[in-house]
Amino acid sequence: MSSPDIASLSWGHMKVKGCSTSYKDCKVWPGGSRAWGWRETGTDVPPSTLDYVKKQGVDVRVFQTEQAVTEYNALVGQGAKVGGVFHSTC
Repeated sequence: MSSPDIASLSWGHMKVKGCSTSYKDCKVWPGGSRAWGWRETGTDVPPSTLDYVKKQGVDVRVFQTEQAVTEYNALVGQGAKVGGVFHSTC
């Protein structure tokens, strides 16, 4: 399964390639996407979560949204299996 491209990003609106739904905020992963309400977990990732994920061998990158989408799509273009959590109004 490949990770879906983020087709577009504007203030309060994201479109994921292959998905008929648009999102304000979303989670993407190899094979899918879904809406994400930042109130689920907040917009900051706790250091303990980052440490746990890194210990599992996952390369973690945290960027401002526009840069995160650019980085994510570049990795997808290289065939990497990547996932992300995106907040379109930050």
